[in-house]
Amino acid sequence: MIIKVLIALVAIIAIFAVVVSMQPAEFRIARSTTISAPPAALFARVNDLHAFQEWNPYAKKDPAMKQSWEGPTAGPGAIYRWSGNAEIGEGSMKILESRPNELVRLELAFLKPFQATNTVDFTFVPAGEQTTVTWSMTGTNGFMAKAASLLMDMDKMVGGDFEKGLADMKALAEGRVGR
Repeated sequence: MIIKVLIALVAIIAIFAVVVSMQPAEFRIARSTTISAPPAALFARVNDLHAFQEWNPYAKKDPAMKQSWEGPTAGPGAIYRWSGNAEIGEGSMKILESRPNELVRLELAFLKPFQATNTVDFTFVPAGEQTTVTWSMTGTNGFMAKAASLLMDMDKMVGGDFEKGLADMKALAEGRVGR
């Protein structure tokens, strides 16, 4: 009887491992909004990591988090580091590429609660008197992240934060803060 239970347990673990390994290795999460402001005004809110904090949805999750900045104020080489509660963890963002009014590309490195390095892009596309801003994150899922994706919808979780951040950026840019 014990042998049958052990065989069943091994089979369940093997099936689980196969299902997890079949999950996508790459991921992309993206959200967009259209804002009544020129690309230059919105680009400045992302390219300067100090200005980023005005609408950063994660900063609102832990107002007491420790923050620091290194390197130039804006553009390539600018670094923002944070250490906060269990919800936001610890990590850093570094601007890798900056094309005025078009793109800001960052390296997002998480240290806690898990280690991961992803690429974050902000793109700015003019649309008449408005600008379409897209916030995206791409990366690779290891075995544990693939297993977690079976239980949690990371697109909805992270995407919801992106939506909040873009909504706050829009409110700031359109002068609707506090109304």
